[in-house]
Amino acid sequence: MGNKVTRDDFEWVYTEQPHTQRRREILAKYPSIKSLMVPDPTFKWIVTGMVLTQFLACYLVKDLPWKWVFFWAYVFGGCINHSLTLAIHDISHNVPFGNKRAKWNRWFAVFANLPIGVPYSASFKKYHIDHHRYLGGHILDTDIPTDFEGWFFCTPFRKLIWVILQPVFYAFRPMFTNPRGVTQMEIYNGLVQFLADFIICHFWGVKPVVYFVGGTVLCTGLHPIAGHFIAEHYMFLKGYETYSYYGSLNLITFNVGYHMEHHDFPSIPGSRLPMVKKIAAEYYDTLPQHQSWVRVLWDFIFDKTISPYARVKRICKLADNPERHHYSTPYKKTDVSRPS
Repeated sequence: MGNKVTRDDFEWVYTEQPHTQRRREILAKYPSIKSLMVPDPTFKWIVTGMVLTQFLACYLVKDLPWKWVFFWAYVFGGCINHSLTLAIHDISHNVPFGNKRAKWNRWFAVFANLPIGVPYSASFKKYHIDHHRYLGGHILDTDIPTDFEGWFFCTPFRKLIWVILQPVFYAFRPMFTNPRGVTQMEIYNGLVQFLADFIICHFWGVKPVVYFVGGTVLCTGLHPIAGHFIAEHYMFLKGYETYSYYGSLNLITFNVGYHMEHHDFPSIPGSRLPMVKKIAAEYYDTLPQHQSWVRVLWDFIFDKTISPYARVKRICKLADNPERHHYSTPYKKTDVSRPS
């Protein structure tokens, strides 16, 4: 359990992210794909059903022994909560109501956030668009682990701890790597979330709130679904920085496994990403892909060539308009310099 990984730095590249050029080529060859860039009318009803299911479940667990609260949080509630975090991901791309109703999307994300137990949706939106715009960008892409994570979590046991603590790193990493001021929407998100938690705790006790929060933490750490965090962008093969997974877990994760397709076309709802792969099959069938998120977790922990350092990084030029929903900023060696 003590074998150290062989990487001691990120994979630095001096090229543009691959999704920009592939997007251009696919749209030129298959312009019909643009017809998929519209809101998903069923999405909001699916998410509403999931939220209501979780509120029913939190009522049912209020009188259970603690061991069963955590059991159901891991095997049931946490799975729904993890799926809701991915629903919030799709909402950040304006899937439910489209680009013209941005505020509706933001408030629907706050609603979807309620069973997660902690305010998340507004902060996620703030940073996630930059993950697309500056994929792998030094400082700018907060999905990239810190140098401390790469340096310290370098043995199988330490990598196991890192996997368990993934929700902690995802929550607090942006505060250290790319801190930004608190937005008005984040304040609203926090007020609504803590008010909901208080009301639940007041009428049903603390166990339902622990069921919510515990499920979120447990199922975004060492859990089969959480394998997608690592599967999406960790460099399992040199030169490839995004990977898709086409297995059955996509059925409960809004097709987040179609990650290559998602980064090529972020404005296409997850429900339609399989159609992208079908239309432009020659662009995706030959690319490396993952067969199992559980296998991804296993390989990450025990493979000496993979660690938090196994990420592609680049220097990106800041976009002229940071608020613009744009994803194809080219590489330029300006504005943000690589650390020495």
